[in-house]
Amino acid sequence: MKTTISIIKADVGSYCGHQLCHPAIMDIAREMLGKAKKNGKIIDYYVANCGDDLDLVITSDKGIDNKEVHGLAWDVFMEGTKKAKSLKLYGAGQDMLSDAFSGNVKGLGPGCAEMEFVERGAEPVVCFLMDKTEPGAFNLPVFRMFGDPFSTAGLVVDPNMQGGFTFEVYDVLGHKKVMMKSPEELYGLLALIGAKSRYVIKRVYPGPGNKVPTAEAAAVVSTDKLYQIAGDYVGKDDPVAIVRGQSGLPSVGEILEPFAFPHLVSGWMRGSHNGPIMPVGMKDAICTRFDGPPRVVALGFQLNNGQLVGPVDAFADVAFDRARQTALKVADYMRRHGPFEPHRLSPEDMEYTTLPKVLKKLEDRFQKI
Repeated sequence: MKTTISIIKADVGSYCGHQLCHPAIMDIAREMLGKAKKNGKIIDYYVANCGDDLDLVITSDKGIDNKEVHGLAWDVFMEGTKKAKSLKLYGAGQDMLSDAFSGNVKGLGPGCAEMEFVERGAEPVVCFLMDKTEPGAFNLPVFRMFGDPFSTAGLVVDPNMQGGFTFEVYDVLGHKKVMMKSPEELYGLLALIGAKSRYVIKRVYPGPGNKVPTAEAAAVVSTDKLYQIAGDYVGKDDPVAIVRGQSGLPSVGEILEPFAFPHLVSGWMRGSHNGPIMPVGMKDAICTRFDGPPRVVALGFQLNNGQLVGPVDAFADVAFDRARQTALKVADYMRRHGPFEPHRLSPEDMEYTTLPKVLKKLEDRFQKI
């Protein structure tokens, strides 16, 4: 049997402001997914949140882009939106950009990362949830997991990883994709994914000679861009990712290691600022300071015929305390720039925020030099 694991997420309303998903909405999700599990529509589920986003982890045997699974998630989000409106929560239904479900959630607002594979004897997966940032925030850590031997020792010492990995990279503005092999095309790969607002890692596949079939993804990232769907600024994309580990893939410790460095990501306040991504446990996934700093949660599961054993709240570990302290120092430094770059995004990235509406009021006042 092949197992499908999906993370489908949306911001359907939060309190106070953009800070936290309301418990009543999470309760609705648990009730609806629990009923679907009992009726055999799905195998298992876990309801989580990172900041103001509702994150649904769902397992099934139905494959990716399945209408029934996506329809279930859509119904959860719609019921959550109704509750959010009744509570007058902020941004109720913010990510629900259409009233009509069309077979899957793609292009409708919610974000989605999912993969299908035959479970191994032991199948650990890590589900990453981010808030207040964009899909490109995963570029650096996912590259380090699968392409950087200074981060993942297995690339050097594990014979099953000597064939490297293949990265599927999306050009989210040009609506194109390219497959890049590492280490053979390492420099070309970095030339792309270093421009994280345009080129984003979508999937990673094992290279030849690995125990894991080359056709089965080892990692997948949600790459949905809300502004491209809505045609206007409606918030950041708050991506999610699924990463498989061990036995020819990076170990779980190697998967988590890149987040010990709180790298700079785009998003934060009004989706208009650069700041450090802070690895936190679930209880600290509350974005308050300047609506941030951006957060990432890591939930580790063992899969058992589709059943989710766990989760382990990985970033709650004190081993990430120093990363959090570094992130706070970087946040202080960036905030002191106020409205100036590099804290504020470049003009190209600000084009997709509310700033153009401010500049439009001034356009008639400009004179030729």
